[in-house]
Amino acid sequence: MAEHAVHPAYPVGLRLSGRRVVVVGGGQVAQRRLPALIAAGADIVLVSPSATPSVEAMADAGEIRWERRVYADGDLTDTWYALIASDDTAANDAASAEAERTRTWCVRSDDADAATAWTPATGRSEGVTVAVLTTDGQGRDPRHSAAVRDAIVEGLRDGTLAAPHHRTRTPGVALVGGGPGDPDLITVRGRRLLAEADVVIADRLGPRDLLDELPPHVEVIDAAKIPYGRFMAQEAINNALIEHAKAGKAVVRLKGGDPFVFGRGMEEAQALAAEGIACTVVPGISSSISVPGAAGIPVTHRGVAHEFTVVSGHVAPDDERSLVDWAAVAQLRGTLVLLMAVDKIGAIARALMDHGKSPETPVALVQEGTTAAQRRVDATLATVAERAAAEEVRPPAVIVIGDVVAVGPAAAAPTAQ
Repeated sequence: MAEHAVHPAYPVGLRLSGRRVVVVGGGQVAQRRLPALIAAGADIVLVSPSATPSVEAMADAGEIRWERRVYADGDLTDTWYALIASDDTAANDAASAEAERTRTWCVRSDDADAATAWTPATGRSEGVTVAVLTTDGQGRDPRHSAAVRDAIVEGLRDGTLAAPHHRTRTPGVALVGGGPGDPDLITVRGRRLLAEADVVIADRLGPRDLLDELPPHVEVIDAAKIPYGRFMAQEAINNALIEHAKAGKAVVRLKGGDPFVFGRGMEEAQALAAEGIACTVVPGISSSISVPGAAGIPVTHRGVAHEFTVVSGHVAPDDERSLVDWAAVAQLRGTLVLLMAVDKIGAIARALMDHGKSPETPVALVQEGTTAAQRRVDATLATVAERAAAEEVRPPAVIVIGDVVAVGPAAAAPTAQ
């Protein structure tokens, strides 16, 4: 093998769909490598007397065939690719020798210099596979390769590494859920689509910090400043989406949280569909779960809450427009999460107590959750209106009602910084 060390490895992509691949050993190395081989469509045979639970689950699901025994000479017959990763050095040596005789490309986890192939550090981003392989035989550093891989993939995903498409892009609109406010909590796909956008129509509650990262040529439209009232504002937003998409632009509608959790995303999708405009929906992390979590409140907890209910509080319980059955909500034993309810919390608390909810039920108000300005105010159902007014709680805030409020480590503090 010393003769091979003076020359760099030749990078190549193996097309293994439907072709026999043998994996010797069912431990942690196999557990990491098997998913990629399965995704490649390989006909995988695992030879190992034992396997990790995850590997066994792959066999139970029919993704691989598992022969529960030690390696035997001849196992690599008609094999295109072999992964040798057992803890039996003698078996590894024998399998490696067979791979050499049969000219089977072979990766060996315990002795890379004895292998005929190396596994690069790989990552994927929207149809592109990045493979990084250190070619200096005297200084191979898998951690360095992985770090380079991670930097490239992250750059492609968040748009900081420019990789323009040379094929014509299909104009359309992406409804992107921006998450609860922290710019790091947008999805990878959402961030990539932002980096590729020509026009961004942004909500007030979207992750505003991400707008600073957009290239100068991107037109940013502040949806919060579109006039004419709530209904007309939504109509104006729909018209702007349609206008820019029909002009051949790649449009991102950047919304707070998830587009379909009290976000009117379906109204926008319907308006686009009526005009025959392609629409992609990118789910976002909903503030109904993430903001309580950021404040140390689990919306469910073993022995405390087996359910959680998310309710819009933008109209009061006695408002004829309300679609919420507050009497039924008050009887639920789990967690109640209220969005857009700061100015109606007094009326909501009274309705819940009138329908049987205990006045001592714990309540937490989490303002501007996941951002640097996050703060938490604790109360009970009987005191929440007074506490919210005294602490000057302002939107956006998520209100959590239920025993889970008293579970987390921050529960003892009346306010959180």
